[in-house]
Amino acid sequence: MNFKWRPGAFTTRFLFNLALMALVAVVFVWLLLVWLDSWTDHGHYVEVPQVKGMTYEVAMSSLESEGFEAALSDSIYDEKTRPGTVVEQNPKRGTKVKAGRTVYLTITAFSPKSVSVPSLTDVSLRQARSILEGLGFRNIYVEYVPSEFKDLVVSVKSDGRQLQAGSRLPVTASIVLNVGEGVSDDIDTTADLETEQF
Repeated sequence: MNFKWRPGAFTTRFLFNLALMALVAVVFVWLLLVWLDSWTDHGHYVEVPQVKGMTYEVAMSSLESEGFEAALSDSIYDEKTRPGTVVEQNPKRGTKVKAGRTVYLTITAFSPKSVSVPSLTDVSLRQARSILEGLGFRNIYVEYVPSEFKDLVVSVKSDGRQLQAGSRLPVTASIVLNVGEGVSDDIDTTADLETEQF
């Protein structure tokens, strides 16, 4: 007895349901993509305005009025620029970003940074100067004082007072390094000759 398969009502219903599920899946994916574009504001960008040179308050107000967030990221001391002035912004002017993006601002500090001065005695002048410059000091002066150790720092002063290790100073302060001038070779030779004569 030969059995011959013939498409019937079951097969037709199965294929119809399969096509309907595929259509629903396509519509669902399309709706999901539309929703994602709308939610992420895809394709809609705004340019970051220029706020460099403004005071922090004015820059913050300007950014917020255009739909941005403003955040203070850093401050640097610059005696040539008015305190509270924006000197850097990130992202920079003209950058295309999404609305609501945070713009990070660097402003000039209202007072110079203070740092702790390490022990500088018994180190060479070159090393002491290098350490101070690395900390941000620029007003460094040298005074030679009598000492048998040439170019070795004997003491450190600021505003006439001797500094101890750990003293805190603004980086704009003047620092005086008292450095040994060493013993002259001529003096040593004369002393030796006098010793030999006696």
